[in-house]
Amino acid sequence: MSTTTPARPRPSAPGSTPAGERKPGGRTSGEGRMAAMLLSPTLLVLALVIAYPLISAVHQSLFRESSGLDENGFVAQGETFVGLGNYADLFVGETGARFLNALANTTFFTLTTVALETVLGLCLALAMNRAFRGRAFLRASILIPWAIPTAVSGLLWRWIFQSDGIANNLIGSEILWTAEGFQAKAAVIIAEVWKTAPFIGLLVLAGMQIIPEEVYEAARIDGAGWWRQLGSITLPLVKPTLLVAVLFRLLDALRMFDLPFVLIGPGKRSVETLSMLAWDESNQLRYGSASAFAVILFLYVALVAIVFVKLLGADVAGTKEVRALRKVGRARKAKAV
Repeated sequence: MSTTTPARPRPSAPGSTPAGERKPGGRTSGEGRMAAMLLSPTLLVLALVIAYPLISAVHQSLFRESSGLDENGFVAQGETFVGLGNYADLFVGETGARFLNALANTTFFTLTTVALETVLGLCLALAMNRAFRGRAFLRASILIPWAIPTAVSGLLWRWIFQSDGIANNLIGSEILWTAEGFQAKAAVIIAEVWKTAPFIGLLVLAGMQIIPEEVYEAARIDGAGWWRQLGSITLPLVKPTLLVAVLFRLLDALRMFDLPFVLIGPGKRSVETLSMLAWDESNQLRYGSASAFAVILFLYVALVAIVFVKLLGADVAGTKEVRALRKVGRARKAKAV
């Protein structure tokens, strides 16, 4: 009687993955290739609309428009390579004074408007989350300012802040809101908060909608009042959504251009932002310095985003949820084994 010896499995090459076996990341090589193919159009579009303009701006910021006489005595115009000369000019002379003023205005508008919008947006979300008759009408009316285009909103508030406008009639005084001074800053802040506070309110409301009602019922049974529920349940559970909303508003406010441009006008030192300064330089055909302003603004926005995400833990890409799901999946596989 003959016996057969089972064949031993052939050893695989070092570093190779057997067919049908998943890699440590949880996906096969075929899935990785398919994911790369599906993402390639998006990455190509991002490279065309983000990477190429950024590289072009950095390249342009290294040159400066110059004019003079050539060897034949004729006027010659062109670009001269100056290296970091445009960046060095940001801190000296008249250009440096305008840059520091624009940087201060941008930071002031960002901090002030985002802080007010966060408080007001949270209040709007709490109001829209309550169950009462006419709640749908309240939600629609709150979202109207955010739906209005910024240029139209600027013209609307410019009409309100005229010398004989509604604002001066209500306060019984004649303030030149659209002239130089702190009143111009106040006008921009009021218009910006009125327009974009509903955006934060809408995102916070979406976060409140996913909080289970059973949590509030258990808190009421334990004797917790409205303020205790707000501080112990609503705010902690809505914090991730609120942080993402604040981050989006920070990045948007740092690039503020259209509202002060339409409401107050260009060339006003009290409301000139970095975006307005870059536009003014490009309008004067000084593309090198305009590109330098744009690059500095990009670095400023990127720095704020990185610091905000690292310090406050705003999970913009949803990586925390992905890690939690992977951890749960590994735990289930371990239990099954």
